[in-house]
Amino acid sequence: MKQGWRWYGDADAITLKEIRQAGVTDIVAALYERKPGEVWPVSEIRARQKKVKDAGMTWSVVESVPVHEDIKKHAGECLRYVENYKKTLRNLAKCGIKTVCYNFMPVLDWTRSNLAYRLPDGSTCLEYNEYELAGFDMFYLKRPGAGKEYCRKTRERAARLWKKLSEKEKKRVADSVLMGLPGTVDDLTPDEFLAQLKTYEGIDDAKLRQNMYWFLNEISPVLEETGVDMCIHPDDPPHPIFGLPRILSNADDIAEMYRKCPSRHVGLTLCTGSLGGDPANDAVEIMKKFGKRVFFCHFRNLEYTADGVFHESQCHLCGQTDMPKLFEAFLREEKRRGEKIVVRPDHGRFLEIDKGRKCYSGYSYGGRLIGLAELRGLEIGLKYAKKGL
Repeated sequence: MKQGWRWYGDADAITLKEIRQAGVTDIVAALYERKPGEVWPVSEIRARQKKVKDAGMTWSVVESVPVHEDIKKHAGECLRYVENYKKTLRNLAKCGIKTVCYNFMPVLDWTRSNLAYRLPDGSTCLEYNEYELAGFDMFYLKRPGAGKEYCRKTRERAARLWKKLSEKEKKRVADSVLMGLPGTVDDLTPDEFLAQLKTYEGIDDAKLRQNMYWFLNEISPVLEETGVDMCIHPDDPPHPIFGLPRILSNADDIAEMYRKCPSRHVGLTLCTGSLGGDPANDAVEIMKKFGKRVFFCHFRNLEYTADGVFHESQCHLCGQTDMPKLFEAFLREEKRRGEKIVVRPDHGRFLEIDKGRKCYSGYSYGGRLIGLAELRGLEIGLKYAKKGL
């Protein structure tokens, strides 16, 4: 594997020097100063690229070039934003950067209910509790019609849980949803969030899928022209939230995207954590089935404490995903294509070593440092044990 690391530019609490000392060779970054829909100028791409190169690494993956909400809704100025997207892809290709991670999730990129879930050793990590989120939706946000979208079991459990939560805990859930997470929207008020959700009324899963297929087929000629690989990130969580549609949550969704968007440059970011948000997903089988069009990987793991409740694993190798089996399939795909794929550790724990740093949630130094070391060790162990990998 190529050892990757997500870096948020000059605003990142972690320096390129520290990242290089972690053993990283490939940086995953973006022009975070640019808003969705804007064209990325070659000059700005090259300036960031030079900074990474001067630190001894390569900017090889963009995460991400955000897809404007007008494109997702196929409304407003979507045609202009698609043309701008094409220009950005061409500009990236001119600079030699040809792997672009993106997602098609409406409004929110990824969602958690607790950004500082405490583990037994005192470290913290991200947690998802669907009953806390349902309670927030029905009783804090008070989204019209929200109660009708949950099954009776979820409604009742969420109501009991929300009643028990202190005001501080309720605010913790609200802040976790509404604050601007890395790669997502800016901080939102409840009213602003409700207004954004309302813009998706009438857009169900089928409609959003069609909008995504249209977008991908519209940019496919540019992908063929430039050789840029577009790798979509799975929905996180991989099921509907806040009444928003979900369209890339499992193997069936991936297969349908490939049927509707035949370009060999339309592919997948294999994120084991996102896929693991549905216990029915088998990341190992997804890697085996769709590996030819996996262009980038996020490897992490989840631990379930109850149905619909999980947190980031204390070890990237242990949890919901059978990481050794997945990594073996990954290495076989690398061997088949004769080139290495960028893998980055994802959503590391917040450790004592991270205290005093203003890290983005899930993107601490110590937690990801350990995660990358675990993945590196697994790779070496498998190559030693499995001759021919």
